[in-house]
Amino acid sequence: MLMTKERRPTVRTLRGWAISLLQDSGAILECEEHGWANDRAAPHARERAIDLARQYPPAGLSPEEAVAEVRNVLDSVGDTCPECSPETAR
Repeated sequence: MLMTKERRPTVRTLRGWAISLLQDSGAILECEEHGWANDRAAPHARERAIDLARQYPPAGLSPEEAVAEVRNVLDSVGDTCPECSPETAR
């Protein structure tokens, strides 16, 4: 008899969910060389991410809590990679 396991969710933490949402909306990008998240400073992308968090919060979270986590992640992300030299930083 063939048995299948239930798949785990792709994102396991609330912070991971918020980062994924921000990347999908284009509000943050990952440094290709070092992997740090960089804020794109794109107001429309930020608002799109906040709207998505409000409309589709993770299970067990209120829309307000989801938006608060997205804002917390945005506040913790810089606009340049801390490991890139100033000449190569975007």
